[in-house]
Amino acid sequence: MHKILDVIVIGGGQSGLACGYYLRRHKLNFLLLDKEEKCGGAWLHAWDSLTLFSPAEHSSLPGWLMPKSKNLFPLKQEVIDYLCQYEKRYELPIERSVNVENITSENKIFKVYTNKGIYFSKAIIAAAGTWSNPFIPKIKGIETFKGIQIHSANYKNPEEYRNLKVLVVGEGNSGAQIVAEVSKVTTVKWSTRKPPQYLPDEVDGFYLFNVATAKYNAEKEGKPFNAANYDLGNIVIVPPVKEARSRGVLISSGSFESMHENGVIWSDGTKEDFDAIIWCTGFGYATSFLKNIVSADERGIVKTEESKAIEVPGLWLTGYGSWTGYASATLIGINRNAKQTCTEIIEYLKQI
Repeated sequence: MHKILDVIVIGGGQSGLACGYYLRRHKLNFLLLDKEEKCGGAWLHAWDSLTLFSPAEHSSLPGWLMPKSKNLFPLKQEVIDYLCQYEKRYELPIERSVNVENITSENKIFKVYTNKGIYFSKAIIAAAGTWSNPFIPKIKGIETFKGIQIHSANYKNPEEYRNLKVLVVGEGNSGAQIVAEVSKVTTVKWSTRKPPQYLPDEVDGFYLFNVATAKYNAEKEGKPFNAANYDLGNIVIVPPVKEARSRGVLISSGSFESMHENGVIWSDGTKEDFDAIIWCTGFGYATSFLKNIVSADERGIVKTEESKAIEVPGLWLTGYGSWTGYASATLIGINRNAKQTCTEIIEYLKQI
């Protein structure tokens, strides 16, 4: 007989760990499957200088505050260390280097097909995030470019671009931060579809979480919402961005229409050569392993009510951002999302 778990969580990063915390409190028989070889989730792949947007005390998973940092915003390695210590602290059951390839459902039992065999469970939490599904737009001529092309998901540090002419594409936080540090070692241009928009200097990730929560509550109650005209998608003025602003390097060159073997063709028809292009153009959602049990759009979004999948009973998706719960892709924001998800799972398991 195959062992049938109560819940399988797909993903061992911050979202999976938060769900594990609440599943453990409910004393369920569960398992986290993580494709990474070691702890740390998507933070293992982030660029070297990436930091949180909030102080440690406002960037914690449920149950245990992140240790304070000597820096205003915790560094990449500090976040990884926290995630590793968190899973040990709560003795969360995790199997690593497990790549989930497919899932089927029959008679209210899920079969999870992986590179290490088949697992069985009554419920599934998909918490695989976005980092493994980087998005690069289909620009005319992109396949002809002979220089370096990478997505921000694979960017590590500016040294490999020293003395190269670099184009950074994308008007979000990653674009601004990568322009900020690459511009210290070489010539950089910044391409954006619209002029970059910045949040006030005093606004950090904790403020954004509170705004997102207020917006969520207002929408649930059918009330109008005004966030003092702060767009939650605007660039946060973290220290590197502030420093780059003082150097005058955060200047957009606008958008380009197409590419050629040596560079791009700007909207005004001007050709310009570049040695490297860094795409800071966002991510889709890592949900392809659900393809046989639910429908997803081209970005990987599955129809849900909060985090509960509409099409298939017993499936939840957490930590993917606004469509599974406001701020759920953040360390502090996943708390509410994970708690609600696990509460719903308890009720579901009572009924089957």
